[in-house]
Amino acid sequence: MYTFLLVILIITSLVLMTAVLLQAGKGGGLASSFGGASSSSDSLIGTRQAGNALTKISWWGGGVFLFLAFVLGLMSVRTRVPKSVLDQPFSQTPAAPSAPKGGAAPAPVTPIEQGKAAPAVPAPTTPKNP
Repeated sequence: MYTFLLVILIITSLVLMTAVLLQAGKGGGLASSFGGASSSSDSLIGTRQAGNALTKISWWGGGVFLFLAFVLGLMSVRTRVPKSVLDQPFSQTPAAPSAPKGGAAPAPVTPIEQGKAAPAVPAPTTPKNP
């Protein structure tokens, strides 16, 4: 249903754009530019009738467009509240790291107790070349 109304809205917008662009404004508009000296709308239905028809199409198209946009806006309102990932409890435990392939096991990590200072790690020395 939503897709059908969306397609109708797009078709209505195209018809509305066409009707607005074809209307004759103060400068003549696009409606008077078709057909050279005498426009094709003059020979088919007359200038006054073409203006009235395009005006009615514009008004009705605008009304239908606004109505469909309103209905589609109501249909797209969320019915449930989105949930955050942060609201869920942490239930998975991280996997233990595997030993590297080189054969050497990593040094065990012990937590630092409160009140004790961390042991000093000597700075690496680099050999000096003469």
